[in-house]
Amino acid sequence: MNFFSSDFKLGILGGGQLGKMLLYETRKWDIQTKVMDPSPEAPCKIACNEFVLGDLLDFEKVYNFGKDVDLLTIEIENVNVEALEKLEEEGVKVYPQTKALRIIQNKATQKLFYTDHGIPTAPFVRFAYTSEIKDSIANGGLALPFVWKSAQFGYDGQGVKVVRAVEDLEGLPNVECIAEEMIAFKNELAVIVARSSSGELVNYPVVEMEFHPEANQVEYVICPARIDENVAQKAIDVALIVSENIGHVGLLAVELFQTQDDKILVNEVAPRPHNSGHYSIEASYTNQFEQHIRAILGLPLGKTDSKVAGIMVNLVGAEGHTGDVIYENMESILDMQGVTPHIYGKKQTRPFRKMGHVTIVDEDMARAREVAQQVKETIQVVSK
Repeated sequence: MNFFSSDFKLGILGGGQLGKMLLYETRKWDIQTKVMDPSPEAPCKIACNEFVLGDLLDFEKVYNFGKDVDLLTIEIENVNVEALEKLEEEGVKVYPQTKALRIIQNKATQKLFYTDHGIPTAPFVRFAYTSEIKDSIANGGLALPFVWKSAQFGYDGQGVKVVRAVEDLEGLPNVECIAEEMIAFKNELAVIVARSSSGELVNYPVVEMEFHPEANQVEYVICPARIDENVAQKAIDVALIVSENIGHVGLLAVELFQTQDDKILVNEVAPRPHNSGHYSIEASYTNQFEQHIRAILGLPLGKTDSKVAGIMVNLVGAEGHTGDVIYENMESILDMQGVTPHIYGKKQTRPFRKMGHVTIVDEDMARAREVAQQVKETIQVVSK
């Protein structure tokens, strides 16, 4: 099939920043795109060929959206899988496939999948409702502290809370959830695996993630991870096992814990481009967004090596600021060598909302990390 400057139409469910960065690549290759998102101000709106306003969890909206595209992909996994299954039955290619989405969409199902396939992960208990947890603690079935995770619809640190006392359960939604043992880890790592519809498989280098202690969001992504080579290979091996068992087409970002004794445990996965791969736009031979397009179209996969050390700094809304966004000191960070800001196009900021990211590249990792710290301390995402 001719994908370039043709009638071929790629559908993308979700019009946020990940979709916007996917569109950098489709526009580069002149691939026709149709995007659906529930927000009339979605970042993708300005860059796609056709934009549809719609709820991604609405069966009819998703089904009707997908009927006239040649291939359908996602930039967020919270979508109506039943509609995608019907589209698959009618001959529309859906990547990642619905069987993979069903495993990944629900964190409890995802964790059970790891257990069933012998994939190392933190011990956990599944609950139909959060309200059941107090009884489990009282009866000795669950020990404090633990990490509470909503089974569905968690995103960007939402739907996750560290529970150190029974009182910490107050105010949590009464939904299906898991209580996961807290892991004493050295590092949080990630590996992105790309699998093409033709069967080709590649992986990116292991990255290291530093998180904001309150928001549970990634602050820095560092590539390559500053870890022993043997540990890095173990992380890659585990990520490839996860990818093989899920059998996805497209990207799979595998988030991992490196324990104090250097074991590797799977935290969770995302079947799409991921925050841990943003550094690749400037630092890699083939960035993650181009790789995802190559994979779902069955094109040869690109080289995943890094050209230079890369660090990504997330730009999130400052605490105490809600409203029309202002990026303070943008000129100052542009004056720093090897610094590239990416602004997502969201007009309204709020505390910890992802508004953009900045990539820092350098031949020297230590120098790149110093500049990343300067960037973090310099630029501010505030409101008018």
